Amino acid sequence: MRLFFYVILFISSLSTSSVFADWYRSDKAIMGTQITVELWADSQEQGNLALKLAMAEMHRIDELMSPYKNQSELSKLNQSAAKKPVLVSSELFNIIKKSIEISELTQGAFDITSASIGFLYDYRNKHKPSEQSLKNKLAAINYQKLILNENVHSIYFAHPDIKVDLGGIAKGYAVDNVLTLLRRYKISNAMVTAGGDTGLLGDRRGRPWIVGIRDPRNKDKQAVQLPLQNEALSTSGDYERYFEENGVRYHHILHPKTGRSVSQVQSVSIIGSQSIMTDALSTSVFVLGVKSGLALINSLEGYDAIILDKYRKLHYSEELMASQ
Repeated sequence: MRLFFYVILFISSLSTSSVFADWYRSDKAIMGTQITVELWADSQEQGNLALKLAMAEMHRIDELMSPYKNQSELSKLNQSAAKKPVLVSSELFNIIKKSIEISELTQGAFDITSASIGFLYDYRNKHKPSEQSLKNKLAAINYQKLILNENVHSIYFAHPDIKVDLGGIAKGYAVDNVLTLLRRYKISNAMVTAGGDTGLLGDRRGRPWIVGIRDPRNKDKQAVQLPLQNEALSTSGDYERYFEENGVRYHHILHPKTGRSVSQVQSVSIIGSQSIMTDALSTSVFVLGVKSGLALINSLEGYDAIILDKYRKLHYSEELMASQ
């Protein structure tokens, strides 16, 4: 009888301790996009705290790296670095250094100085730069003109018209940071999404996460669905910021050599271990196009690509083709 009593007591204590173990979710508009964090926590207190800390980290990175906030460190760099070297935080220095490394890897397809012309486009008001403006500013798109001093963490722009935008890498960096933070707080299952960038921690409690790649021409449909766990997925598309004029789609992914919107593909999705890399590589492959883009991804261990070209044909990297 006493044994039966202790068994009942033990089961009761288990059910009480896990009564609030559940999925917790938060959605916020940060970094110019929709941020979603969904996670499994052992208690309501742990879940709410983890969500709060995750969103605080997103806000922190936005305040540091937004090119649209005058007081951000990136904006101050853009304001002064063409006049003299500017001392920056190790965090901003390192992400710009990483951006340059990816520029080298992609032979310039990824270039954060594309913003030198990117700022001339106004997609909301359907404005594009004139041919003369493009010609005048094109030389400012050149990551090699970013002069970094490792000893003092200073950055100098060796062209008067250079502007830097980290939009092709900062959200991926933020997703990685949030996942690291969640691990520190003993969260084992989570999904963090920042616009087109998704990072996954574990699985969905015994099942894979199902992550969709939207149809670039229909926001209510998905072109592909992928079962994933412990991976990152980033998608770059010509539908995020754009306008159409005379049958031409002007969007935010610019070719560094022309300053014009790339037109050979509609979307690129990259799967890999780090969001900072999948984010930058999705932009890079979009610029490179199907043939060169797949060649790049096939040369990188641990990364895969899905490309939807302008004719709406799907293309897969070698590893994905082999797994089908």
